Amino acid sequence: MAKILIPYGTSEGQTARIADYISDVLQAHGHQADTLDLKHADHDLPDGYDAVIVGASVHAGKHEGYVADFVRRNLPALQNLPAALFSVSLSAHGDPEDAEKYVAEFEDSTGWRPDKAAMFGGALLYTQYGFLKRTMMKKIVSSQGSPDTDTGRDYIYTEWDGVRRFAEEFLVYMERNPGPVS
Repeated sequence: MAKILIPYGTSEGQTARIADYISDVLQAHGHQADTLDLKHADHDLPDGYDAVIVGASVHAGKHEGYVADFVRRNLPALQNLPAALFSVSLSAHGDPEDAEKYVAEFEDSTGWRPDKAAMFGGALLYTQYGFLKRTMMKKIVSSQGSPDTDTGRDYIYTEWDGVRRFAEEFLVYMERNPGPVS
């Protein structure tokens, strides 16, 4: 049984839901998987983990700064353990090239090249937004030609089977490329 940490950053909660789902998948395969909200945590990677899967969401064209800070601060450990990144954005649903660009920028700004990376669609949570954000998001979505402009409902773009496959593929990778024994 491996012990896997899933530190993440989230603005509206979709990345947290994805981190929890990844944890559930890993646990179903007999591993210990702990999630850690980096917004409310120390930025040091705790000892005793065999692998790490970092999650970050994109807002206004950038991943959370505190997630990038976590990666920079823990770069040697992340380079010595099986480690992956999952990025959550609306672009991953509608503009995969932009989503890939965000991941490349994150990698460049942190100096980290994860062993595996995945991009997952996020969510448009109109019902949770205030008036200004709801209006702004509707305008952005409409200008991109999306029909998802009904502000009386939410739109979830996360492809859960893809999240499961990513977690399972990471387990296979981890088994073939174990890090230092904890």
